Amino acid sequence: MDVDIISEEENPMLHRTDIRFETIHDEATPSRLSVRDSLAAKLDKASEEVVVHELDTKFGMRKTVGYAKVYDSAADALDVEQDYMLERNKIGSDGDDGEEA
Repeated sequence: MDVDIISEEENPMLHRTDIRFETIHDEATPSRLSVRDSLAAKLDKASEEVVVHELDTKFGMRKTVGYAKVYDSAADALDVEQDYMLERNKIGSDGDDGEEA
């Protein structure tokens, strides 16, 4: 999947770069995780440093426009991002350490 960056905006206070991007796809709308991995590869970052917030595909179109935040480190992402967004992007604790009620 090819990801084209439309705009980048530095946010040094939160140690991140806000990115608007678009991708052209042949099949259905790509998953959040596949877009995150493609964007991370394009920017030469680790997957845990990229948080995809928004994916928007118009009906019948093969183009998806989105918004992502690229952090300087995974620790910065864990400090700043909300829990539900970290969970959607599969960042942070992968297991529950066996603690189930």
